[in-house]
Amino acid sequence: MKTRTFIDQVDVIVRSGKGGDGAATFRREALVQFGGPDGGDGGRGGDVVLRASTHVDSFISLYFDPHLFAEDGVAGSGRKCFGRRGKDLVVDVPPGTIVTDPDTGLLVADIVEPGQRVVVAKGGAGGFGNVHFKSAVNQAPTEHTPGGPAEERRLHLELKTIADAGLLGFPNAGKSSLLAAVSAATPKIASYPFTTLNPIVGTMVYPDFAKIRVADVPGIIEGASRGVGLGMAFLKHLERSRVLVYVIDMAGTDARAPWDDYRTLSHEIAAYNMELPERLALVVANKMDKAVARRNLRRFVRETGVTPIALCCEAGQKELRDYADLRDWDGPIGMDAFRDALRAAVKPKAPHEDKPPLGQMPDTTGAEIPAEAMRFATFLALDPPKKKSHPSRGNIH
Repeated sequence: MKTRTFIDQVDVIVRSGKGGDGAATFRREALVQFGGPDGGDGGRGGDVVLRASTHVDSFISLYFDPHLFAEDGVAGSGRKCFGRRGKDLVVDVPPGTIVTDPDTGLLVADIVEPGQRVVVAKGGAGGFGNVHFKSAVNQAPTEHTPGGPAEERRLHLELKTIADAGLLGFPNAGKSSLLAAVSAATPKIASYPFTTLNPIVGTMVYPDFAKIRVADVPGIIEGASRGVGLGMAFLKHLERSRVLVYVIDMAGTDARAPWDDYRTLSHEIAAYNMELPERLALVVANKMDKAVARRNLRRFVRETGVTPIALCCEAGQKELRDYADLRDWDGPIGMDAFRDALRAAVKPKAPHEDKPPLGQMPDTTGAEIPAEAMRFATFLALDPPKKKSHPSRGNIH
């Protein structure tokens, strides 16, 4: 039986742990007269914590198990024994998770940075044992307090993928092929529409180890802003992108006019969110290895006034100029031109450029080394990786 593999919004029930009750006991020991109160405090209840992790990319586990309950605190006991604190429940969620209260609509948290932790349900305080109520006038108190109540609430979690650049285009425009060509991502590639059914993120790595995250979202069609097709369910994954990349099928494979595709995409993006058209944008003329694409390319420039980056995911710059007869094309061409244009728009920093002053290095003498300390590691200033030869010829350069 097939099951869902990607969930980008889910409702969960979270409940923290109840605080343990304080104990009301007295010391009873041979040859010890008037031992007095010795009831210990109860332990604090566990918290429910959401933690951003790059190892998860959807809410599939929360979809099948939406009840998130932390452990209760243990009650206190005699001999001033304090109860054990309840264990926290830490749940990993993808970076870009928005947590809201479905009853009020108020924002609870926006979990963006990997490793960020947010307590969404705080455990109850432990109760006091009768040892706390001993005084000169009350030497045998029986008073004790119960543990604090658990906090229970319903939350709505929604994922908006975090990426530096978002690929948008009609189905079969070649977005997945472009992502596979510039990164190590392995999206499904096929010659029929809507092969991509959920956002896929790949990472472009430059020779100096600067990185750009690129997100491929399912194809957008006319009326997507009103829910047509996969529509609004995935348009939201473009909201956090700093740069929008319009991928246009310049060959018009599905009997579409490339200039009309560009206008439709611009209209749907503006209809969904008026802020998106104001962001930096690149236009890619894909499938330039086809003869009809050469004729459409020049008309596209006349119709839209936009000079796109002409490329084919299976050919380099030199091969594309010769094979696609683009020797007289004055605009940018090839995969290298796309990489350079995207880097100029995003402006990522290489690891050795983003290293803060040594005086800001966190303490590393404890049991665990903080992840932030890795930014100070000297081995991050590495030489650019060497270009390997074809696998059939080994690694001989």
